[in-house]
Amino acid sequence: MQKAAGNNIAAEAVDGNDAYESIVSDLMCLIGQVQASLSRIENAIVCETSLASMEAADADIFVLDDVTPRYAVAGAALKACDAGLGAALEFLLEAKAMEHQLN
Repeated sequence: MQKAAGNNIAAEAVDGNDAYESIVSDLMCLIGQVQASLSRIENAIVCETSLASMEAADADIFVLDDVTPRYAVAGAALKACDAGLGAALEFLLEAKAMEHQLN
């Protein structure tokens, strides 16, 4: 299995431009997916917070439980991931631009 995987890597390395474009495309796709997940988390927080507020208002009670902490860790991890992926993409794009300037 590893030998077959190694052959695929070698074949991809032969055409560096296609490999570069594939990596950039993958990074852009991942960034889009991470940002979509962040948006879903934010929407879930808003939805659950407003539902809890409506239920509390109907029952004339105070809700002391905040739903936000449940999503806070996931959101923070996704924001860090988004920043890292963005930095990786920027680095690749800048390196390619420098390569074109030198040629």
